[in-house]
Amino acid sequence: MMRLEYINPFVEAAVSMLEAVLSVSITRGEIYLKAKSQPVLGVSAIVGLAGDVEGRVLIDMSVETAISIASIMNDEQFGELNDLAKATITELANMIVAQAVTKLSDLGFRFDLTPPTIFTGEKMEISDFEVEALIVPIETELGKLEINVALREKNGHEEES
Repeated sequence: MMRLEYINPFVEAAVSMLEAVLSVSITRGEIYLKAKSQPVLGVSAIVGLAGDVEGRVLIDMSVETAISIASIMNDEQFGELNDLAKATITELANMIVAQAVTKLSDLGFRFDLTPPTIFTGEKMEISDFEVEALIVPIETELGKLEINVALREKNGHEEES
């Protein structure tokens, strides 16, 4: 079972980063568990983690929300999810995960990160066969995002007291 101390840094990082870069109000929803196979909202930036805790973090949103976020972050209005908009969402995911991993590192956990990858399209599903995903919905005036975290403790990792 995934422990909340792994999840909270990602949620805190997402909220603080979104508030900082978008200057919009953020409302955090209740954390819930998603089934092993789950549909995604349309634009998903995924970062893999390996180390003491392994798995992945997915920042998920609709195409419209992604375009709005990219427009604000670039101070330029996008009419479509072009390459720059996709790169911007990927960078946002990178900033959120890096901030969370820094917090976890301060707690003694060590990680390697994969470069963020972005997936776009309708009717996509993410399947995590070995670990359940915890979802934190985040509402903004630009639309809804989901911080989707599927992590598990690597066998043999002992916590230091």
